[in-house]
Amino acid sequence: MQWPPRLELANTPTPLRHLERLSRQLGDVDIWVKHDELTGLELSGNKIRKLEFSIAQALEEGCDTLITCGGVQSNHCRATAVIGSRLGLRVHLILRGEQPQEADGNLLLDHLSGAEVSYIPVKDWVGHTSMAKDLQDRYLAEGRKAFYIPIGASDEIGLWGYVSASLELKQDFEKQGIEPDVIVVATGSGGTQGGLIAGKALFDIRAEIVAVNVCDDAAYFAKKVASDLALWSERYQMNLDTSSLPINTLEGYVGPGYGQAGPEIFETISELARLEGLFLDPVYTGKAFHGMVSEILKRKAGSNSALPEGKTLVFIHTGGLFGLFPHKQGFVK
Repeated sequence: MQWPPRLELANTPTPLRHLERLSRQLGDVDIWVKHDELTGLELSGNKIRKLEFSIAQALEEGCDTLITCGGVQSNHCRATAVIGSRLGLRVHLILRGEQPQEADGNLLLDHLSGAEVSYIPVKDWVGHTSMAKDLQDRYLAEGRKAFYIPIGASDEIGLWGYVSASLELKQDFEKQGIEPDVIVVATGSGGTQGGLIAGKALFDIRAEIVAVNVCDDAAYFAKKVASDLALWSERYQMNLDTSSLPINTLEGYVGPGYGQAGPEIFETISELARLEGLFLDPVYTGKAFHGMVSEILKRKAGSNSALPEGKTLVFIHTGGLFGLFPHKQGFVK
């Protein structure tokens, strides 16, 4: 397989750790965590794996400016801003929502990294790609060349991030002497989910890929991920029938909406921190982990569970720790 251009930015391989106390507490399961929150301090999380390929493509095309978008507390936007400052690239972020009175969490790091920020009200978010195109035209008139990276770097280029991570996972499994039944991950823009699905097929990984959605619904991700996979296969001439790959999205844990979490999520985060010293965030990993544990408990109680059968589960920790701080009130009892 021929790999596309790639920058070496993440601290990899990341650790794969057995959650002994949680596994013992739940009984008859072995839960492991892939610590992708440790891909780097400022760059932490799954976004950097995708950006290694997206920004390499930008440099390949001679671009000196990056434009991308996301929520006000976007991990992806923060990672892009930090990489831009390290590589001497200008970064312009388009953020969904109103400008807060005070910059906190990821937004604070965006500003410290020197990114230019534009805000779009939620009701007007449908026009964010048009705004990105206008910015590209504006920068071109100034003699700059801007590369647009979609939300979460989730497209046929960014897909390579978790194709590559899948190979790393297979090596982790061999090193630990385990053969997982299920790999669980949060999905918000679909790129990590799609990369794992492709990687499973390419590297003959037995585990089923289950993504817990933190926004939208299973029908949306079935369409989005299938489209990304098809474009990836076509662009890179992959000998893989992506239309036959299963896309399994576990619904029911979005809660009040994207970026909003109910008390059960904050309790799961707090309990896991006390039990295993593992910190999740309320936007992505907290919801996905809560969904995984809830489905395990359903099975133990004899109810129908949306998780595939199997004892050994691997949870991909996709980061988001800086997003804890703007949600700190959720932990006040």
